[in-house]
Amino acid sequence: MTPILFWALKCALFLLAVAMLCALFRLLIGPTAQDRVMALDCLYVNGMLMMLVLGINYASNVYFEAALLVAIFGFVGSTAMAKFLLRGEVIE
Repeated sequence: MTPILFWALKCALFLLAVAMLCALFRLLIGPTAQDRVMALDCLYVNGMLMMLVLGINYASNVYFEAALLVAIFGFVGSTAMAKFLLRGEVIE
């Protein structure tokens, strides 16, 4: 691994962790339910990206598969929350 890639991965991990902390802050103090749902979306996207960066860093396929699962579950969860906020029920 080249030194530039090494430091780029470390910088990306740090910035993703900061973004996750900001999203967690918005999740905890969000004044409306829509703010909290958007914070959860941001949190799962940042978590998925962090897993991808870790997969590149450690050269392991397991992180990529876990990132795919996080993306799928995050999409389903955010879709269910959006439907719940619009209609008040998830299953019709």
